[in-house]
Amino acid sequence: MNIIDNDLLSIQEARILAENADEAQKLLATFPQEKLDEIVERMAEEIGKYACELAMMSRDETDYGKWQDKYIKNRFASEYLLVKLRGMRCVGIIDEDLQNKTMDIGVPMGVIIALCPATSPVSTTIYKALIAIKSGNAIIFSPHPRAKKTICKALDIMIRAAEGFGLPVGALAYLHTVTTSGTIQLMNHKATSLIMNTGVPGMLKAAYESAKPVIYGGTGNGPAFIERTADIKQAVHDIIASKTFDNGIVSGAEQSIVVDSCIAAEVKRELQSNGAHFMTEEEAQKLGSLFYHSDGSLHSEMVGKSAQDLAKRAGFSVMESVKLLISEQKYVSETNPYSKEKLCPVLAYYIEDDWMHACEKCIELLLSERHGHTLVIHSKNEEVIRQFALKKPVGRVLVNTPASLGSMGATTNLVPALTLGSGSAGLGMTSDNVSPMNLIYIRKVGYGVRNIEDIIDGMHAEEKTPVDSIAKMPEYNPENIKMLQNILKKALEEIK
Repeated sequence: MNIIDNDLLSIQEARILAENADEAQKLLATFPQEKLDEIVERMAEEIGKYACELAMMSRDETDYGKWQDKYIKNRFASEYLLVKLRGMRCVGIIDEDLQNKTMDIGVPMGVIIALCPATSPVSTTIYKALIAIKSGNAIIFSPHPRAKKTICKALDIMIRAAEGFGLPVGALAYLHTVTTSGTIQLMNHKATSLIMNTGVPGMLKAAYESAKPVIYGGTGNGPAFIERTADIKQAVHDIIASKTFDNGIVSGAEQSIVVDSCIAAEVKRELQSNGAHFMTEEEAQKLGSLFYHSDGSLHSEMVGKSAQDLAKRAGFSVMESVKLLISEQKYVSETNPYSKEKLCPVLAYYIEDDWMHACEKCIELLLSERHGHTLVIHSKNEEVIRQFALKKPVGRVLVNTPASLGSMGATTNLVPALTLGSGSAGLGMTSDNVSPMNLIYIRKVGYGVRNIEDIIDGMHAEEKTPVDSIAKMPEYNPENIKMLQNILKKALEEIK
């Protein structure tokens, strides 16, 4: 009887992939920026041809979201991102100051291990592959089990295109036998320089235990505050468009609405007239009980479902015109499912007396899960906007824009990205919209502009200044002055 141990196969494959990637990256590191750019252009051009097919494939495989919106994300990664990458220098001389005689040299990190979420499998895979090769790094993917076929097909297309244009074999690769043990082996391998984990919280502990740098684009619990000076119609339009985009699975999407009390009634009417259903307390309890398992983990079968499907699962019905389900809440707590991230078109709704109380509520929501992802404020009051930006424990603050698309740089001028860090406000080493510049380190070059004699002479000129200053003080101890003089004299002799 033949017994196949997938864990052992996965571990062995991981070791081979890491060793091959290490060798390939050494060669890749010799490529000039122009050659890397040619490869990236070819990869993006080829994968763009399959954007629609892969969107439908990922929807069918994962049962998450809407393929039409996934198609938009796939094009965002293969077309819009590519435009923004053009002209960016990541390797070689990336900055030079002729006046001060300094240079910055971009150096690739090495071998990157990439984990992608089942919620946005194709767009995140395209994005990571492009920014890794753009910055001269090798990258190995551990496909998400729920989206394995789709991720592997996307990678096969890009690998074929890239290697046909000169990418060293092994510089872009993926784990075929996917197990937790194999993924951990990849992260722990001595050749690995960096781990990019986007939306796979179950592997975060193992990533940190590898003692490698970790870029984490994690889950979000971002609130949207509608302040009394906001354009209410536009704010409501933005929130609904954002939270229903791909059925609410984008991590940057709004999870709660916090409203200034003086406009709460108008906001509610506007939400209702645009397809939002405010649940009764009984409906909210039934639906809330389905979001999380008893151990606190998210119920995956609630992710990316429509409002009608969610209501049906909870035992009530809503009209076909309903786009969004809303639960009115007062308090934030660990046991309240509406205080947490909901990867579906469901929002909590809080009313606060003024912007200061709203500020505190937003902080409560952001700290409830310590993810520190994204906050949105709808307002025309620049002072309130600045106070929110200064005080919130969050990776990014968006103003008057849909969070899903604004956070990734589509409706804002933030760097286009599908890995959105939360840094010290949450988890991971950066709060940036992650770009190729996060995948390099910068070697500093400085030309000599002064002689050591100039420095010593300058110290001679100032030799008496500290002591003289102390001596002029109303009360000083002559013995201390003498001691300082001896210390300075000895230090100068050592320098000479």
